[in-house]
Amino acid sequence: MLDEDRATTARAISEAEAWAHVQAICFKTGPPRRLGVELEFLVRDAHAPSRPLDRDRHSAAVADLRSLPLRSPLTFEPGGQLELSPPPAPSLTACVAEAEADLDLVRATLRAHDLTLVGHGCDPYNLPVRFLDQPRYAAMEAYFDRRGPAGRLMMCSSASVQVCVDAGYEEPGPLGFARRWRLAHLLGAVLVAAFANSPLRGGRPTGWRSTRQANWADLDPGRSQAPAEARDPRTAWAAYVLDAPVMCVRCDEGPWTVPTGVSFRQWIRATGDHGAATSADPAPSHPPDTDHCPPDTGPGTALPRPPTREDLDYHVSTLFPPVRPRGHLELRMIDAQSGDDAWRVPLAVTTALFDDPEASERVYRAVKPLAELAGPHPPPRNPLWRTAARDALTDPELHAAALAAFAAAREALPRLGASPRLQSAVADFTDRYVARGRCPADDVLDALLDPRPGDPVSGKEGRR
Repeated sequence: MLDEDRATTARAISEAEAWAHVQAICFKTGPPRRLGVELEFLVRDAHAPSRPLDRDRHSAAVADLRSLPLRSPLTFEPGGQLELSPPPAPSLTACVAEAEADLDLVRATLRAHDLTLVGHGCDPYNLPVRFLDQPRYAAMEAYFDRRGPAGRLMMCSSASVQVCVDAGYEEPGPLGFARRWRLAHLLGAVLVAAFANSPLRGGRPTGWRSTRQANWADLDPGRSQAPAEARDPRTAWAAYVLDAPVMCVRCDEGPWTVPTGVSFRQWIRATGDHGAATSADPAPSHPPDTDHCPPDTGPGTALPRPPTREDLDYHVSTLFPPVRPRGHLELRMIDAQSGDDAWRVPLAVTTALFDDPEASERVYRAVKPLAELAGPHPPPRNPLWRTAARDALTDPELHAAALAAFAAAREALPRLGASPRLQSAVADFTDRYVARGRCPADDVLDALLDPRPGDPVSGKEGRR
């Protein structure tokens, strides 16, 4: 970063500048050309995956993993979950190949420590334990603890397959960014249902096929639910960002400040020159969740300094809606999948439905009626998304939408140059789950009634 750029990001930001900055970076439009995937896994004992992870073994493995010649950034979540984020790829084939190559190296290194990667949306057995002691995670924990246990579960016990697609064209149409934004929030419920893979907590059924998604809906809604639907997604997202509560204020030494009930907009107005954001600046994008606010919530928390553009960018990184626009679209609702290669299926299906124009148009028509089931509330706290997390594809409307979505994706994959192996994986998943109104969580629940070696809860390939 140039010295001039550093000075810009480090000085106090006005409300007008914050509004303009968010609108400038949230949707970067153009032809969809790149895609990406972020793969999260639980790290577990290779011989006893239900056993709590040993810190010393995990630390030794992490040290060896850091020395690997990976092309993908490798990071760890607070509970020790591993995340691999291959660079954006020009094609589905390239994205899969790069992730597979790096995962092979990671798995070989973990085997030397008798550890393995396990794909579940939520740890089926263990309580959340924070391994990482950085100020960011201590502040996150303190913030979420005011509301209840959902934050710690999200931080330390969850894992997902996050698919990243380009924002799309500025112009309207099947690949226009406004259409893709709306599609993501309707199709997202179908993806939750089709790939639900977290029905257990403490070794027992929770009543949800995606406990991870149910837990996400219990997080602070000011940072975990989607913006209210609007004609202009940029305006809706900018309002959402400025009105979202500030999780923490960073500092160089000592613990970070964790304010209560202070939005980013209020931070600017309380400590600096807020100015006028824009004549189009609407009211807050979502009403205050008064039934669930901590009892000490209020705008009176002392803030140590005015916010900067760096603070604004960091603030955006602490927002966890099901679809997050960061130039591209991050789809964050898919549970981690059991089996070494199972992550390829949600990546392939999602890519096909967003980046093939014919498939995108077909699936949009198929999921559009789901808006009536969603009602007026944004995901994930509306009836459609709760049904997806609880009932998955046993719900007839979600099942019908999933059948249409997977059919469109399978027809599109050859047009996108997907390998026969990848096409076969999607076909097998469709036959095994979607056609039968099932999801991976159903295998886990079946295994509780009829346990066999290699059942899905162990993290290895289950019964066919």
